[in-house]
This record gives sequence, C-alpha cells and structure tokens, in this order.
Amino acid sequence: MKTWIIGIVGAAALALAACDTMTPEQEAALGAAAGAGAGLLLADAFDANSNWTVVAALSGAAAGTLVARNSASGNCAYARGDGTYYSAPC
Repeated sequence: MKTWIIGIVGAAALALAACDTMTPEQEAALGAAAGAGAGLLLADAFDANSNWTVVAALSGAAAGTLVARNSASGNCAYARGDGTYYSAPC
C-alpha cells in the first residue's frame, strides 16, 4: 500500500508543474487526487484501520476538490457530486 501511495504523491507533484495551463476541471481533479493521497498518507501515519483509511481518502479528495483554484480567473472549481464540475467565484 505504501508503494502506490508514494506513486500517487509523485504523480501529483509532477502534475503540479503543469498547473499554469490547466482548466478548472483538471485542477479540481488534481486537487482531488492530491487530497486523497494526503488522506491516505495521514491514515497510514496513524495506522488507521481500513474503514478509517477510506474515510480519510474520501475526505481528502473532497477537500482537495474544493481547494482547487484557477489562479488566472480567480474562480474555484466545485464538484457537483455526479462526476461533473462547475466554476464559480471563490
């Protein structure tokens, strides 16, 4: 499990290098992936059981999605909950 967590964090770090040209939807997806990875790392650091690991990953993904911000337009990308996203002022 630790191996693919490190892979997620590494992929998120590489993707951050291309953030200047990303759409709000792509930034939200990256935020969700980074948040989920951070949640997994935190759960692993506390030796959480599998149920709490899932909760931490989902919470991190939700927080990462809401934090995703398009710096060029000042809008944030928000998840609708059905797999789509919309942009609105932060």
